[in-house]
Amino acid sequence: MGKTVHFSFRSTNYEGTEAKETLTFEKLGIDENMDEKALIIELDRIFHSWVWDKLNISYSIVAGEENALGSNDIQ
Repeated sequence: MGKTVHFSFRSTNYEGTEAKETLTFEKLGIDENMDEKALIIELDRIFHSWVWDKLNISYSIVAGEENALGSNDIQ
């Protein structure tokens, strides 16, 4: 079956804000023979993308009628 990784998160502040998923290295496009340090970096990058995708957060900050900033405006 190959190696797998289990991603999960749970907010302690908001009930019902949680997700978990087990994925294979193959599905994630990860080489099972990757160097350990490179693997940790890649899994961290993928995990952050996975969390943001699951939360699907958007927001806006309104400082005044003419100065509204949205999540797409922050760099």
